[in-house]
Amino acid sequence: MTDPDAHILIVDDDERIRGLLQKFLIRHGFLVSAARDAAHARRLLEGLEFDMIVLDVMMPGEDGVSLTRAIRERGSRTPIMLLTARGETEDRIKGLEAGADDYLAKPFEPKELLLRINAILRRVPDTRAEEAAPKLLTLGPIRYDIERGEMWRGEELVRLTATESQLMRIFSAKPGEALSRTKLVEELGRDKGQAQERAVDVQITRLRRKIESDPKQPRYLQTVRGAGYMLAPD
Repeated sequence: MTDPDAHILIVDDDERIRGLLQKFLIRHGFLVSAARDAAHARRLLEGLEFDMIVLDVMMPGEDGVSLTRAIRERGSRTPIMLLTARGETEDRIKGLEAGADDYLAKPFEPKELLLRINAILRRVPDTRAEEAAPKLLTLGPIRYDIERGEMWRGEELVRLTATESQLMRIFSAKPGEALSRTKLVEELGRDKGQAQERAVDVQITRLRRKIESDPKQPRYLQTVRGAGYMLAPD
């Protein structure tokens, strides 16, 4: 079943094929952008988010395998389908090693491309949800940047110790969920035992001093009786 919200980028130097694929996929409910070569694709990728890239391998200038490798090296996990007139195993392997998710040799039936696109999109719902997840947590006057691991109060950077920083990363990955002392010790990579659990209590107390307006009555880093501690952002 086609995802009506999916935005696909088609990259192919053949104007006729590019146009046919764009019309076909739009007719099946996709939002589609098209690029005539790798340089054009790079410009589009800088300003737009895509759910999938359908990429021709054989293009003048930078080829599709090189562009695939560059996309992966910058950390993108957007699914990539390679299209090429080459059908040899060696070429398929090069494309997959570069980071492509699938490979379709020309000529092909548009319906097969559609089926493969839908199959790939069904496999990556978690990735898309993760990209839509908030990158910033608000704790009253405090802002916590999840990606950078930075805490700010207004324009002032709040200094965190290494352990406090680890704890914030652990809590921010599961906001609103109570985490036991045992779980926190495990996530911190410490040896199990009551001594380490008591050490976690001390670190929580110190972290509250940096987050809470009244550390003795915490609003954001709460104690959940019988369950542990929970980060409760605004």
